Amino acid sequence: MATVLSVFNNKGGVGKTTYMFHIAHILARRGHAVLMVDCDTQGNLTNYCLNPDEIEGAWQSRGNSIYRVVEPIIKGTGDIDYRAPTKLEKAQGSLYLVPGDLRLSDFEDRLGDSWNAALGGAEASLRIQSAIHRYIVACIKELSIDVVLIDMGPNLGALNRAVLAGSDYFMTPVAPDLFSIQGTENLGRKLVNWRNQWQQVHDNWKGDDLSIPAGRPVYLGYVQQMHNMRNNEEGMTAGWGIYGGRLEAAVQDNIVTKLGEGQVINWDDGNYSLGKIPNLHSLVPYSQEAKLPIFDCTGKHGLRGAHQTKAKEAISLFDEIVQTIENVVAK
Repeated sequence: MATVLSVFNNKGGVGKTTYMFHIAHILARRGHAVLMVDCDTQGNLTNYCLNPDEIEGAWQSRGNSIYRVVEPIIKGTGDIDYRAPTKLEKAQGSLYLVPGDLRLSDFEDRLGDSWNAALGGAEASLRIQSAIHRYIVACIKELSIDVVLIDMGPNLGALNRAVLAGSDYFMTPVAPDLFSIQGTENLGRKLVNWRNQWQQVHDNWKGDDLSIPAGRPVYLGYVQQMHNMRNNEEGMTAGWGIYGGRLEAAVQDNIVTKLGEGQVINWDDGNYSLGKIPNLHSLVPYSQEAKLPIFDCTGKHGLRGAHQTKAKEAISLFDEIVQTIENVVAK
C-alpha cells in the first residue's frame, strides 16, 4: 500500500509548496514512485511543475486537472472521472502530478452542502466527501505509486477536511513567527473536531462497497522554514530565534497533546521538529523558472559563482525529512 502524506498548515507564506516540490523529487530519485496532488486552489505547485501551455491543457475539457476529476460531482451529473496524472519528464525517477485548478474552489461549496447528510451516512453525500480520496486510490493502483504527497491550501475549510481525512500522515511547515504559533492552536482544535465527525460518519455508514476516508491522519511533526541565517549559535537572526524557540512547546500543547495516542508519531526523543530549511532567497526563482529542484540548477539555468555551490549543497537540507518519510513508508 502507498503512503499518503499531506503537507498542511492553516498559515500561508511558509514555503510549503517549494518544500514539497523538493522532497518529492528526492524521493523519486531514490527509487520511490511518487504522486503529487495539487489541492491548493492557488495552484502554486502546478505552476512550479508545468509550463503555461501544459497548465492550459490540463484545464481543458479533456484535461487532467483535479477539477476535471470531480467536475461530474460538482455538476451533479456523475461520479469521479479518472484522468491520468502528468508524468514529469524532467524528474529523475517516477514522479507524477495531478495538476491544480482554480475552479476546484467550486467543489468546496458541494462538500459543505453535503456534509450534514454525510454525517448521517447518506451514500450520495459520502460519494462527494470521498471523491478525492477515491481518485487517489485509483491513481495508486494504476501507477503503482509508493508515496502520495498532497499540497493543501492554508485554510480550515471543507476541501481540506475531505483531503486530510484520506491521508495516512500529515506534517506542518511553519515559520518561526507569532502567526505560526497562533496557527497551531486553531489547527489542533479543528483536527480533533474533524476526527470526531469522521468517526460519526463511519458509525452511521452501513454499506461495504465504498471507500470512506479514515479521518484519522497521524501527525509526523513540523518543519521550520524560511528563517534567515546568521553566524550565531542558533543560526538565526535574534528576532526569529525568539519565536523559533517557542514552536516546539506550541506544537506539543496545541497539536500533539490534543490529538493524543494513536494520531501522533511517538518519536524516541519526544521532539516533533523534522528539520529546518533556511530562506534560500534568490535560488528559488531560478528553480521555478527551470521547473527543477534547486540542487539540479546549474550555470545553464543562470546560476553564477557561489550560487552554484549553494544550489548543489541545498539537497542536504532535506535529508532529515526524506529519511523520516522513508522510515514511515517502510512500516
